[in-house]
Amino acid sequence: MLTKHDLVNYFLDGAKSKGSEKIGTEHEKFIYDKDDLSPIPFDGNRSISAILKKFVQDGWEPVKEGSELIGATKDGASVTLEPGGQFELSGAPLINLHETCREINSHLSFTKSLEEEFNIGFLGIGFIPLGELKDMPKVPKKRYQQIMTPYMESLGGLGLEMMYQTCTVQANFDFFSEEDMAKKVNVSAALQPLATGLFANSPFKNGAPNGHLSYRSLVWDNTDKNRTGILPGMLKEKFSFEEYTDYLLGVPVYFIARNNSYIDTTKYTFKDLLDGKNNQVKPDEITIDDWLTHVSTIFTEVRLKTYIEMRGADAGSYGSLCSLPALWTGLLYDPETLDASHDIIKNWKLNDILNFKIESAKTGLDAIIDNKSGWRITEEILEIATHGLEKRKYFNVSGDNETIFLEYLFNILKTKEVASSRILNRFKGDWNSDFKKLYEELSF
Repeated sequence: MLTKHDLVNYFLDGAKSKGSEKIGTEHEKFIYDKDDLSPIPFDGNRSISAILKKFVQDGWEPVKEGSELIGATKDGASVTLEPGGQFELSGAPLINLHETCREINSHLSFTKSLEEEFNIGFLGIGFIPLGELKDMPKVPKKRYQQIMTPYMESLGGLGLEMMYQTCTVQANFDFFSEEDMAKKVNVSAALQPLATGLFANSPFKNGAPNGHLSYRSLVWDNTDKNRTGILPGMLKEKFSFEEYTDYLLGVPVYFIARNNSYIDTTKYTFKDLLDGKNNQVKPDEITIDDWLTHVSTIFTEVRLKTYIEMRGADAGSYGSLCSLPALWTGLLYDPETLDASHDIIKNWKLNDILNFKIESAKTGLDAIIDNKSGWRITEEILEIATHGLEKRKYFNVSGDNETIFLEYLFNILKTKEVASSRILNRFKGDWNSDFKKLYEELSF
């Protein structure tokens, strides 16, 4: 039978040796019909299934659930589907940002060929601008349809919008020890609201402005209070694997997978299951894989696995896909820049950070914390990140170091216009409220 020691060790065993750290990038996008801008269906000649089959024909290994093709894998990367058909590339763990962006380029080059063949577009935005929840395709994964959709309906929040109508870009990083994990988590949890404002790119809903620059962030905050938002413990300097394990033990478990079916356990915490309170799941049959699955259904802004995930940014354009991992790499992977980043946030209070997050979702970098605007903090953070990337000394064939991937963010700082503000202004201006132009602008 699993013990608490086993659960804590799952995280501890994820520690990497210095010099072996990697960068992982995940990004989602909506697939739409270029004729009428509607989401393409899951099945049919021009569909999500047809797109996945093209990946398999290109040498990717198919991933199936029953007879349904639901994903593909190749060279450490995977293509997966979110509940509403959001198409996600989970990139392989790579050594530097040049490799990361080559991987993204290769993926987008292939999807570009599919655009032409199927007359579709891949849209990089945090929330689908047109259509209602009922218009989104339904990916036939059993856990989505049998467990998560009914559970989100029962909570009465915005969980269904989260599942079917949002997209994000995410960056993943290694830690070397529990102490190193704690510092990286502390810094990244406090700065996640800044990333929300900096990458804000979801200002529309149902064909109209929604009143937020990052509506996606608002949706996630109103999804499932047990497992979303900023985990207060992560803002403590002495945050530990055991503290995180205790938190996870107290969160309801969505499901336990057995024999290609799912047992609904949404009324039980993981501790309840270990204590034998569910007669469908025997405590001595619970495995570390069940724990891993449970960990993957936690949706905090920073999520800890055997690596650390940054989850606070809206999906966006090509430039944003490379700049998000660049920002965090520059801040987290050098002891000097990690310390400098910590100095910026060390006096921030929990309530101030939570309010900063709410305001960042609404107004972007105009939000204030510690008497500083998001714009001023961004200026400081980009200076630190630049220094961190310069010290890494990774160059491409043209002799450029990794700082080139921060140019997208420096341009935001220069123009004082995040993606949401820019597309809102153009939508009301030279686009003349034409969503077709918006979709063209934000497509890869």
